[in-house]
This record gives sequence, C-alpha cells and structure tokens, in this order.
Amino acid sequence: MRKLLAFGLSLMLLLSLVGCGAAKSETNSNGNDAQKQVKIGIVQIVEHPALDAAREGFLETLKENGYEEGKNLTVDYQNAQGDQSILQSITQKFASAGLDMVLAIATPSAQAMASASTDIPILITAVTDPVEAKLVNSMDKPGKNVTGTTDMNPIKEQFELMKALIPNVKKVGIIYNAGEVNSQVQVGIAKNVAAELGLEIVEATVTTSADVLQASQSLIGKVNAIYVPTDNVVVSAAQSVVQVSQENKIPIISGESSVVDKGALATIGINYKNLGKQTGEMALRVIKGEKPQDMPIESQKDFDTVLNQSAIDLFGITVPDDIMKKAVIVK
Repeated sequence: MRKLLAFGLSLMLLLSLVGCGAAKSETNSNGNDAQKQVKIGIVQIVEHPALDAAREGFLETLKENGYEEGKNLTVDYQNAQGDQSILQSITQKFASAGLDMVLAIATPSAQAMASASTDIPILITAVTDPVEAKLVNSMDKPGKNVTGTTDMNPIKEQFELMKALIPNVKKVGIIYNAGEVNSQVQVGIAKNVAAELGLEIVEATVTTSADVLQASQSLIGKVNAIYVPTDNVVVSAAQSVVQVSQENKIPIISGESSVVDKGALATIGINYKNLGKQTGEMALRVIKGEKPQDMPIESQKDFDTVLNQSAIDLFGITVPDDIMKKAVIVK
C-alpha cells in the first residue's frame, strides 16, 4: 500500500512538473502566445527595393515579437511581377486559403485583395491614399476588413528641396503610370504645389516598365528637372530614368530613397523598412484580436533627407548647409 501511495505521489509530482513546463511554453519572453500558429499571405505587385524593404520590415517586427517562419509562423509570399492577371489569381487563392491575415503591399495589391475577400483581415502598406483607392471609409475609421499604413510622401517638401538644390528650375517633368490611383493622387498634389512655387509640370505617362525609357527621353529639352513619384511601374524601372538624367544633365528628385540609391539627386521621403515595421506592429494587434475596421490608418511621422554624392558632383550642385547637416549621403 505504501509503495502504491509513493508511486501515486511521484506520478502526480511528475505530471505537475510537465504541466508547468507546458504552461511556460505557451508564452515567450515578449508575452505572446508562442504556441499559436499564424498563417499569413503576402501579396506584392512588383519587385523593387522600397516594396521589398516594407516586406522585410514587417516580417522583422513579427520575428522580434516571437512569430518566426518555420516555427509558429507560415508565410505564403507571392509577387505578381506587375501582371494584373497574376495578381487576381494570387488574391483569389488567398481568399480561400484559410489565412489568418494578408499583407498587401502597394495600392494595386491592396485593391485586388480587398475585392477578393471582405472577411480576412488585410494589412496594407505602401498605399498612398487608402480612401481614394476605396479601401477604407476613412483614415480614422476604416469600417472594413482593411487597415495598415500609408506612404503618402511629403510632396511639397520635396518640391521645395528641388528649388533649393536647383535654383534655376522652371519646368519639371513627372513620369508616372496613369492607371495607378496612388500616382494620380500624387500628380494632382504635385500640380498644386508646382503652381504655388511658380513651376510648370510636363507629364509623361507609362503603362508598363518597358515604357519608362521612352517616357524619360520624351522630356529631353523640355524640362530642367524630373520628379519621380512613388509609382510602382516607374520605380521598378528607375535605372532607365537615371540613364536619361545622367546623359542629359537633368537632375531627378524622387518620392523615395531607393531611386536616390540608383542615381537620383535627392529626396525627402519615406523609410520603407520602418513603414513595414510599423505595419508589423499593427499586425500584432490583429493577432491579439483587434479588428481592422476599428484601427485607424497610420502614417510615418519622420522622413529621411537623402542625397546622392555622385549626382551632386555630376550636376555641380551646391547643397545649402542646412540641408547637408540633416541629410544621409549615398554614393
């Protein structure tokens, strides 16, 4: 009897220890449910550095908070390579894949995903105007299964930077895809800003990345500077714009820094990795039970001033001290 009693007590102690271990394994050091399996789909309209950085920042934030691929996070990443029919196929597949949420990168991806599902939580990033794109009812009260971050860039500040760096600028060429809502919004703002600053806008529109070189060439002899907004088609072929810029001594001011990395003169723009990380923080809240329709769209508060030293030298630009002091210089 004593042996049985001792055995029973030992068994109870063992089960208690196992239970404690299991309970501890339920949460990680960040206080998250480490055993919860999360399935996320990521749809991206096209590959280019800014959108890639947003995706990387998003996943980095999840990992920092205990959600890691191969452990408790499954990620299905799909890139449409700029093809609308492929984009539709991806979003339709995601709509029936039993995902916990979808990250839609850039306006076309967000629109396609929102059309495919009104139930799955959708996090958006690199979307310029979610209201104009009909993704949400308002920035403060989305009212739908969509929330996330906007990459509306400081266009007025970018044009003021243009005038500070290129004092003789009179005519500015803008290259954009007229089929992208985000680009239409930016060009509308740019026209208003240009009018305030006494500048004339010359438009050059494209449909695909293959059109970008010809559109850039169409501006030769007509403009003193080129403005490249955060247009997915144009940025994916930014090297073509840079080629025309360098060969014809027409400086580029861009909507974001990846184009400066390739040879544009300057930007005051979004840090897309940080924007992705900010979106990741919102995703964590959705995982914990918050509803997208109740979560306001967020924007980036701080922008980076980035200058390209090679372009400064090529165009013989004198950079004012106040700009140089706060700028990040790339070569």
